Amino acid sequence: MTRTLQVAPSNTEQARAWDGDEGAYWAEHADQFDLAMRGYRTPFFEAAAIGPADHVLDIGCGTGEITREAARRAPAGRALGVDLSAAMLRSARRRAAAEGLANAEFEQADAQIHPFAEREFDLAVSRTGTMFFADRAAAFGNIAQAVRPGGRLVQLVWQPPSRNDWFLALTAAMAAGRDLPAPPPQAPGPFALSDPDRVRPLLAGAGFADVACEPLTAPMHFGAGADDAYHFVTGLLGWMLTDLDDTGRERALADLRATLRAHETPDGVFYPSATWLITASRT
Repeated sequence: MTRTLQVAPSNTEQARAWDGDEGAYWAEHADQFDLAMRGYRTPFFEAAAIGPADHVLDIGCGTGEITREAARRAPAGRALGVDLSAAMLRSARRRAAAEGLANAEFEQADAQIHPFAEREFDLAVSRTGTMFFADRAAAFGNIAQAVRPGGRLVQLVWQPPSRNDWFLALTAAMAAGRDLPAPPPQAPGPFALSDPDRVRPLLAGAGFADVACEPLTAPMHFGAGADDAYHFVTGLLGWMLTDLDDTGRERALADLRATLRAHETPDGVFYPSATWLITASRT
């Protein structure tokens, strides 16, 4: 039986994007997205410290790289990945099956309202997947009730845009000289959890304690070369070109090629990035 995706009304716009063209693009370019974040893999899993019998929840799992690794580290347990994107989940299931990971499961769900069983998980993790909830208090409250007392939360989120050169450089290029308005600080989006002074009380109110925000930096890989990165980024940020005239579009694409060439190395195109590794324990 096919289960209908239940989405909080406040997350309808996010569901439309992630279960639409945006999610399909991520599914198609899963390997590149995973490679971009590879520099954070070791500290993330060191913090997660997954035990062999742990039950792990991966929030915003995408195509399942984190879920699959959690399943490998918990052979006597299980890992459940949830996401809004059917396309990414299809990719995740195919990859888990190809790797023989019977204890890796995937479900299309809105973690803000999904009826997880109480105290079902030893650990909840997320790699840049928790910043898109419209009601973050409700979302983390729902996640907290699914984690047993003494269990843990480990998530990787972006530091502010000012510390992420990849974001500044790429969006400046695609802006073609326009002054783009900053999103409201509490709006769902990549930087919604970039302020630790907001994150700590948010998680405490949801039922987590011992909240720590460790700053991390790593180079992000955007392609094997400037041309490869150009095709990847134009697919990712092409929406920024839609209201430009031909002259503006030409300028944006020329500026994009210029910044990508400036960051090209023999090993690929890299930009500096900065994240918070957030850990907490369930009260």
